[in-house]
Amino acid sequence: MSFGDILEDVGSFGKFQIIHILLLAFPAIIMPSHNLLQNFVAAIPDHHCRIRLEANGSSYVNVTDKLQTEELLRVFIPLDQEQQLEKCREYSSPQWHLLDLNKTQGKGTKYDTQMCTDGWTYDNSKFKATIISEWDLVCSWKSLKRISQSIYMAGLLTGAIILGRLSDKYGRRTLLLWSHFQMAISGTCGAFSTSFPLFCFWRFLCGTAVSGIILNTFSLKVEWIPTRLRTSVAMISNFTYSFGQLLLAGLAYGIQDWRWLQFTVSVPFFVFFLYSWWFPESARWLILNDKADVALKQLKRVAKLNGKEAEGEKLTTAILKSNMENEQSDTKKKHNVLDLFRTSGMRRIACCTMLVWFSTSFSYYGLAIDLQGFGVDIYLIQVIFGVVDIPAKLLAFVSLSQIGRRFTQCTSLTLAGSMILANIIIPNELQATRTAFAAVGKGCLSAAFSCCYLHAGELYPTVVRQTGMGLVSTMARVGAMVAPIIRLTGDYIPFLPMSIYGGTAIISGVVAFFLPETLNVPLPDTIEEVENRFVMSKIHTDSGHKLKIIE
Repeated sequence: MSFGDILEDVGSFGKFQIIHILLLAFPAIIMPSHNLLQNFVAAIPDHHCRIRLEANGSSYVNVTDKLQTEELLRVFIPLDQEQQLEKCREYSSPQWHLLDLNKTQGKGTKYDTQMCTDGWTYDNSKFKATIISEWDLVCSWKSLKRISQSIYMAGLLTGAIILGRLSDKYGRRTLLLWSHFQMAISGTCGAFSTSFPLFCFWRFLCGTAVSGIILNTFSLKVEWIPTRLRTSVAMISNFTYSFGQLLLAGLAYGIQDWRWLQFTVSVPFFVFFLYSWWFPESARWLILNDKADVALKQLKRVAKLNGKEAEGEKLTTAILKSNMENEQSDTKKKHNVLDLFRTSGMRRIACCTMLVWFSTSFSYYGLAIDLQGFGVDIYLIQVIFGVVDIPAKLLAFVSLSQIGRRFTQCTSLTLAGSMILANIIIPNELQATRTAFAAVGKGCLSAAFSCCYLHAGELYPTVVRQTGMGLVSTMARVGAMVAPIIRLTGDYIPFLPMSIYGGTAIISGVVAFFLPETLNVPLPDTIEEVENRFVMSKIHTDSGHKLKIIE
């Protein structure tokens, strides 16, 4: 009897699992609001240099909105190549003769200009307040927008490194509780930041907490459900993330002040923290960490909720220990991240999943965190990017269930990369076509992300599952952290960012082919199980080759 058999006895999918999965799903609806919050709290409003009119030769008077007609602004601010007001420069001295509409500025005429000296005036028609307009993160300071997102992603990276390892040591439930609490506090404090560095600090802590929530939510789900339902549960979780993207579009449209938007998406985590005390610790983890007595209590509790109290009463700590004796002996060995590379099978899994996760996250956030760059209404494209996830994940669900994890991973990444690269050669004038290609590419990457969590969680054994998930999550966060910085290369070579995003996705799609298939395969508990599966797979492959030769 394995742990899966024990779980079947107490109810593998009853009332407990339904409540358990639903409560774990609610935070996933809010998660996109933090991962993609940058698109709205750091949106760049239309702006130009703030102009002032001299009065009495010494003092200055702000030009009123009524006076700031386009004609008057042209006296102070030059036009760019598209005949729009320059965003970062102003005339060194007013050009009053330009008020004469009968005179035009000749092509060869040059006037002395300078960088804005009195700050900027922002168009608040779309965004009442953003961190850009509040702290003037434009022109020579515009790179700080990308840096703030990279700092948030650095928090995700830190959380993946630290919290994944701590979860294997102290338990999934404990770290989930802490992550919910940290998210609630840091997110709320971020809404009241008095400076840009302080805002970045709180966003870093938010990112750390998000990693803890993702990792421990996933483990608590897969370790309390049977093998046959892992795909369905994983896809339900992925759909909640898609609905969360639509929710973000609605919240951002209704709350156009960045402070209130940040506050709104952070406060629910206080509620999540409170009800997370109801969750039982993973019984599988408890048994493997010499806490069979606690695991027994949790299993009996689950059995009672599932209406199988009689079966639960039959269980004893001796039964639990005897059924997982081999796994326990392996757990007593101290495991660390190096165990992911000591053996050939684990090494292949670790290296391939690291690249797949890095590329998926890198390309995904390369598309998703710069919605203004598509030239479409930012709220509309957020809705489009959210809606396209639904059919993409439905197709992924069918493929994951009927064909397999490896095929789904390879296909979704390769197709995503192709869509991104194809967008490079589409003219900017064909805005609808470019948006459609980007949406399909983003949908494919969402499908790839869905497969990432499920496939990796099934590949790594229980004794190092959180360590392994922490490792690949770390690579994903590195990719997410680098993605905004790569966007900066577009200032010098416009097509370079998309070339890198697309090419990386295609390469990782090929690499994913070298991972084992895990469809309908029980979760491995030990490293030895993983290695044995590789040996058996090799034997079957060699036998197949011999049969072909004989034929």
